[in-house]
Amino acid sequence: MILYPAIDLKDGQAVRLVQGEMERVTVFNDDPAAQAREFINSGCEWLHLVDLNGAFAGEPVNAAPVEAILAASTVPAQLGGGIRDMKTIETWIEKGLARVILGTVAVENPDLVREAARAFPGQIAVGIDARGGRVATKGWAEETDVMVTDLARSFEDAGVAAIIYTDILRDGAMKGPNVQATADLARAVSIPVIASGGVSSLDDLIALRDCGVALNGVISGRALYDGALDLGAALATLKA
Repeated sequence: MILYPAIDLKDGQAVRLVQGEMERVTVFNDDPAAQAREFINSGCEWLHLVDLNGAFAGEPVNAAPVEAILAASTVPAQLGGGIRDMKTIETWIEKGLARVILGTVAVENPDLVREAARAFPGQIAVGIDARGGRVATKGWAEETDVMVTDLARSFEDAGVAAIIYTDILRDGAMKGPNVQATADLARAVSIPVIASGGVSSLDDLIALRDCGVALNGVISGRALYDGALDLGAALATLKA
């Protein structure tokens, strides 16, 4: 399993939210590129970036810090938040992004996901964010009637590189991931699944690692910033 340290960007800073609520924000680093270097120096092999402002605006807002991270980084990075058209996808891949995450458009314009996956094999992921098994969009501000498993299965033949599944109620809350829902999703599709939301300890990583189905990886943010999870120990645990 790959550990993806998360750098969530709001107003140019590296932050964490609780349950996706913009007013429940903690700033962890004024220099996101420095934060990226810190994670890389600790041994991470990937970075997970989110343009929080972009997710709400529907277009990139934190492009400058993302570009600074890409310039400073020696490992691949994936980015989500406000990426909703082919031009934006192309621009980010041209700038060196390894993987683009499509969330809202996966619900509203699934044909774009398919087109992008054909154009950029291995570089398009689908972000599925859910409350109670139902997909939420537009920075988690809007809930839909779409079920997680139904959305994931609809992309089985699209050639997407991964599905990033986030349980919103667990995200940033330090209460542990939704292991059962993540494992159920991974069993339901052949697309690699990355777990996100609530990872707060080595025990959480072990539970995901040993959930009975192979996951591609896990994203962790607040626990790494708060020191509840040591990055070196986490990497070693997932390689065990």
